Formats: sequence, structure tokens, C-alpha cells
Amino acid sequence: MARLSVQSLNALRDQLQAERAGREGKCRATVIVHMGTCGISAGARQVMTALLGALEERGIADVAVSSSGCAGMCSREPMATVQRPGEAPVKYADLDEKKIVRVLDEHVIGGSIVKEYALAMGSERAG
Repeated sequence: MARLSVQSLNALRDQLQAERAGREGKCRATVIVHMGTCGISAGARQVMTALLGALEERGIADVAVSSSGCAGMCSREPMATVQRPGEAPVKYADLDEKKIVRVLDEHVIGGSIVKEYALAMGSERAG
């Protein structure tokens, strides 16, 4: 296993703190980038990198970012889900670096769903 750098450890610490804050309701939003193998091959890593870079560039620390596996629609990857407190989650599809930054600015920060990229709204529940 490769040695972890100080930067990698700091990034991991920051991610875990953001996730904990999100669970405690202290974040303005949670963004989940779906990173199954289909998502990764479609560009999910670049989407995640662009999202994290935009958050850092804007000095935003109250947005929890995490990853998950496949969202079940491989042909629509890369995908991400945005969850703002008290609102239904919104799943975005066919993302790239520019689109995820627009979603960050308009939905996560501004509160307006980016309808052009939105695939679905609401929670999935077992019946």
C-alpha cells in the first residue's frame, strides 16, 4: 500500500468532518457523487475533483461531499445527488466538470434546481 501524504490525510480528515457535520444537520447541503465503475469510466472522478476544487476555491466548508456506488442508470453517468435540509433530494445526470460547478452555484448555494441536468427528485423507498 502506498504511503499517505500529509495532504491526503488532511483531505480525508476534512471529508470525514464534513460528513459528520452533515449527519448532525450542520451543513447547507450534501452532494453525493455516484462513483461505481460505470460512473468512474464516464468521468465521475473528474466531476468529484471539479466539485471539491470549486468548494475550496469559494471557501465553502459547510457542504458535505461523499461518494456512493452505481446509481443504477449507467447510461446517464456521471451522476450526483444533491440533498438540502428540508428538501427532496435531486439526482443530476450526464454531468461533467462545468455542469457540477453550475449545480453547486445554482442549487447547492443558490437553492434553485438546475432543471436541464436534473433527472429525478425525491427519495427511493422500498415498498
